[in-house]
Amino acid sequence: MPALVERAVGGSGYCIVSHTSAREALMMLASIRADIALVDLQMPELGGLDVVRAIRQSQPQCGVILVSAHASLDRAIEAVKLGALDYLVKPLDFARLLELLEGVRDEAARRRDLLATDRATGHRLELCGMIGRSAIMQQLFALTRRVAPHARHALVTGETGAGKEGLARAIHGQGPRRGKRFVILNCAAVADESEAGLFEAADGGTLFLDEIGELAAPVQAKLLRVLETGEVQRIGAAPARVADVRIVAATSRDLRAEAEAGRFRHDLLCRLDIVELHVPALRERREDIPYLTAAFVKEFSDRFGKVIDGVSASAERMLMGGTWPGNVRELRNVVERACILAEGSMLAEREVAAAMPAAREPAPPAGVVASPSLETVERDHIIRVLNELRGNKLAAARRLGISRRTLYRRLQRHGLMTTVH
Repeated sequence: MPALVERAVGGSGYCIVSHTSAREALMMLASIRADIALVDLQMPELGGLDVVRAIRQSQPQCGVILVSAHASLDRAIEAVKLGALDYLVKPLDFARLLELLEGVRDEAARRRDLLATDRATGHRLELCGMIGRSAIMQQLFALTRRVAPHARHALVTGETGAGKEGLARAIHGQGPRRGKRFVILNCAAVADESEAGLFEAADGGTLFLDEIGELAAPVQAKLLRVLETGEVQRIGAAPARVADVRIVAATSRDLRAEAEAGRFRHDLLCRLDIVELHVPALRERREDIPYLTAAFVKEFSDRFGKVIDGVSASAERMLMGGTWPGNVRELRNVVERACILAEGSMLAEREVAAAMPAAREPAPPAGVVASPSLETVERDHIIRVLNELRGNKLAAARRLGISRRTLYRRLQRHGLMTTVH
């Protein structure tokens, strides 16, 4: 069959790799990142349905067509349930095969176009680097543009990782101080009033007080004095006059509740809360995830020198379904890790799952025997080849069709460096 397929579709611009061994094909599939796999139902090492399960579990971006010498409605239904594109009967209908191949190619092209559109749309709708197509974010951007030129001080609220610093930078960038310095003070790290120099450094610009709810009571008093008098107290010296500093404070706490409990000065809150801008949690604007993801993929593919167009549809669904307690910061970290792991031009579900915190594969339902994963198939095949060649790694690498360096990496990944002889 491989020779017939190559003659029938080889001239249509497709790169075809064939294997008569199911285990070798699965192992090679991890390296070449194929768009589609043509799988025979009857194979000596593994059944065709087991191969389909292994591919769909480990390489969900790869389409699968199951081929059989005998028509079977039950097998066809089972193959489709497992995620196969179609079930073809020998002798093959090559016109139908070409139609399926062209469909996969067209779908990949549409996916690339969609991802490019997401990047372009996110760029058009951003505010000083903040991305948000959702209605709630566009309303926030509009409010920021209105108040930034006028408000002396502002309070930015939102959960950790939601993007409070980004909004503070947008306030600075949209106001008359955009050409001046933007100075960040981590309030959780301030133990006393010795940070007076930062107020002086930000003179004429913006001082961003991150997590202001963490300020100790004595420092709250000093900050209130600055806001009331425009003077900064310097240790061992006369007070210094700060002519013009915009304060943008951010907090993930409920400062009103903190003030009621006596943990935050009510008069300081009144000074800061001239304008309050709330950054919504990522779970409240899930429609922004594709646009954020597209921007992060572009950022990290450029940084790592990789050609990554975006994420597969199944990987995007996984990202859309995440809980994201760390919000945009957590999403960015996940995309960064997935880009590091990426081997192809599209982030697959497997790479995204490995990059997500505490990623776990769901256990199979009771009574169902789990099909072998691609990792298990690869590990078993490497062990078998090494045992047949009496541990000769150079010969094993040649038989496996990979370099010796790649073989050593896979031995290390599977924990086989000291167990195979």
